[in-house]
Amino acid sequence: MESSINRSRLFYAACISLVVTSMTFAFRARLETVFGPDGKGISLEDIGWAFGPAFWGFTLAMMIGGPLADRLGMKKIAVLAFVMHILGIIATMFAYDKITLFGATALIGVGNGFVEAAFNPLIASLYPNQKTKMLNRFHVWFPGGLVIGGLVGYLVMDQMGQSWQLMIALLFIPTLIYGFMLFKEKFPVTERVAMGVSEGKMWASLATPLYIFIGICMLMTAATELGTNQRIETLLKETGTSGLLVLAFINGIMALGRLFGGGFIHRISIPVVLLFSAIFSFLGLYLLSTTGGNMLWVSAAVFAVGITFFWPNMISFVAEYIPQSGALGLSVMGGLGMLSVSFVLPYMGRLIGDYGGQEAIGIMSYLPAVLIALFAGLLLYMRSKNIQPVHTASAEE
Repeated sequence: MESSINRSRLFYAACISLVVTSMTFAFRARLETVFGPDGKGISLEDIGWAFGPAFWGFTLAMMIGGPLADRLGMKKIAVLAFVMHILGIIATMFAYDKITLFGATALIGVGNGFVEAAFNPLIASLYPNQKTKMLNRFHVWFPGGLVIGGLVGYLVMDQMGQSWQLMIALLFIPTLIYGFMLFKEKFPVTERVAMGVSEGKMWASLATPLYIFIGICMLMTAATELGTNQRIETLLKETGTSGLLVLAFINGIMALGRLFGGGFIHRISIPVVLLFSAIFSFLGLYLLSTTGGNMLWVSAAVFAVGITFFWPNMISFVAEYIPQSGALGLSVMGGLGMLSVSFVLPYMGRLIGDYGGQEAIGIMSYLPAVLIALFAGLLLYMRSKNIQPVHTASAEE
């Protein structure tokens, strides 16, 4: 890689942009009480409608940003993420009803999607021989940002008694930092462009059996991780344990695992990591559905270990084994994950209403149970075919 590309600066800017993304998820949970029936009087159903773009807007931006990252360059997509974040923060601060909240959430959701569309392929291009390691380190900052956002919201609103607008305004700080860091930097081209793979072959790679298979798995891994975490407070309500504290505990373990486990994971085949993750996710959910008291924390730790390496290694799988799919392949994979969450959350709400929180967790454990079989089959298939990661050299725009 040419010395004119500052890999460290670009990597740190990417990490800070992901902190902004995850802080918006944490702040949104806090805003439910501000705008809900006990706040501004918006019904929980309307709140759910207003928060919907956080997921489908994310997916839409990734689907658009993926192919554009190859054609226009990743820097332009990163700048779009910055602009949408700024507009979304301003719009959220001035939101006052379900319509304005919907619009603000849409802007933020699209900005978050452009972050993933730009920076997942950027990391793969910056570190072509360390994709898994560095993508895991990049994705440290999703759970890390959730912890930061949760603590900031708790301190600003619950401890200091300040307004929710001040809490939202604090998002300007990391947003302006990552924007300043990337504006003057030169970006590499995407791997697909560096490899000289045509757009036709890029689109065709999405129709391969391997990509379709891992896409189906992504629907279930994302639902297992993000669906459970988004509903954790309601799921654990009947246990008497604070769901928010459990969420912070789970995300703390995830952040540490991705930070310190990235180098170790890099030396293990991704299918092995995914099988390991599915087993621990299943055990964690099963235990969460049957335990209480102090054992609940042990169960949460087992679940956290399981989901720690799901999202980054599903993305890494595509980057390592199907690089010809380009930024589009990475974005579609991430988009499928967020899309699945948008569908599973209402279903989980119905399960909670019909059976109770812990019974709903038990039903959710069926997803990683299926994944155990799927990832075991994937591991056997790839070993029988001796399928190895594809490494490429990066290039400048």
